[in-house]
Amino acid sequence: MGTLLVKNIHTLVTMNAAREEIRDAAVFVRDNVIEQVGATAALPATADEVLDLRGRHVVLPGLVNTHHHFYQTLTRAVPAAQNCDLFQWLKTLYPIWSRLTAEGVYVSAQMAAAELMLSGCTTSSDHLYLFPNDCTLDDEIRALGDIGMRFHACRGSMSVGESQGGLPPDALVEREADILKDSQRLIGQYHDNRRHAMLRVALAPCSPFSVSRDLMRESAALARAHRGVRLHTHLAENKSDVTYSLEKFGLVPGDYAESVGWVGEDVWHAHCVQLSDDSIAKFGRTGTGVAHCPCSNMRLASGIAPVKKMLCARVPVGLGVDGAASNDATNLFHEAREACLLARVGAQDASVMTAREALELATLGGARVLGRDDIGSLAPGMAADFIAVNLDRPSFAGAQHDVVAALILCQADTVDYSFINGRRIVDQGRLTTVELPELVEKTNRLARRLVGGG
Repeated sequence: MGTLLVKNIHTLVTMNAAREEIRDAAVFVRDNVIEQVGATAALPATADEVLDLRGRHVVLPGLVNTHHHFYQTLTRAVPAAQNCDLFQWLKTLYPIWSRLTAEGVYVSAQMAAAELMLSGCTTSSDHLYLFPNDCTLDDEIRALGDIGMRFHACRGSMSVGESQGGLPPDALVEREADILKDSQRLIGQYHDNRRHAMLRVALAPCSPFSVSRDLMRESAALARAHRGVRLHTHLAENKSDVTYSLEKFGLVPGDYAESVGWVGEDVWHAHCVQLSDDSIAKFGRTGTGVAHCPCSNMRLASGIAPVKKMLCARVPVGLGVDGAASNDATNLFHEAREACLLARVGAQDASVMTAREALELATLGGARVLGRDDIGSLAPGMAADFIAVNLDRPSFAGAQHDVVAALILCQADTVDYSFINGRRIVDQGRLTTVELPELVEKTNRLARRLVGGG
């Protein structure tokens, strides 16, 4: 793809080992990989592609989304589910989701990715755990490849229905042999463990209340038989989740995870709002990661995840948007801002999380949770995934004293430029890989059909 030079950057937030913030900076890219960063005057003067930001933008690593359910974009703000906690919310939406089709999976994935990319995300995971009708994970993989996002596709699953004491209806669960067979197929067909890979596969049985212990153990064994295939699930999301684990397994969620082999540097759990202190220490010792989803946790009244306690225990923590049906927005800058504010209000201590610490969760933290050492910072050898935000906007007026903190403390709704794998995906606030009005229209049409049952 040749060379790319982005120059005259007002402030470059590197997130490198020294956490350098460079004024009047530039980034030089060769063949999708960053080759140089530094002062504009010290870097090459030209390249095959040049973007002159004229001293008006902050450039930073692309944000990393560690937990999402793209398909739920079709069921935002459903009236019957607006005021429910987790279990009632799921029971309300399961019958609607049972009508999901392959077209719905593809279109909702692109809509979610478009919203993520416009708001600064360059790498996302997604947890697709139900496969009614003609749906497959392949539909999401194709959608994300077409739109140009770096993607961690999580093959989710549910195998324990209501008749066996689980939460989902029997019609939405799969046979465990079929789940494992398809998981093996997807790993073989799509997983790429090379550095700077655009697509990786993870195995992701949905939750303690929807899969068996056997499926958890066998999924872990299958993943660990292949290099770089990680494990993902929901854990300790709210008090009902903890009660279920105690009644069903006689264990708190963290001990349950350990009992089925789901701790270690190749595992990350979503939410962990109600994780015990002993489990936090266990996750810290083993390098087990957590996807923190503050907006969803507030929306479903699940509680405040003890993120600062996790970080002090050296638990890897990244941010997740979670499904658009339990958040209703899909914006990682919003999640970073809410993570900062929620940590402060939870501790009743305004110093417990700084703006830069929240930004680190959204970049390096997410990279670590996904097992990546090639994204999350801007330095030689890293993937050319970065975003630019114009400072000349109303929400940053008066915030020139600290433009980096302003990215979190002020309202950064959209980015002006986004490069993923060295490719310009957002150009002056416009997506270059899809026709956005057409995608919005398709999403609305499919959402009406799905929720209306027509």
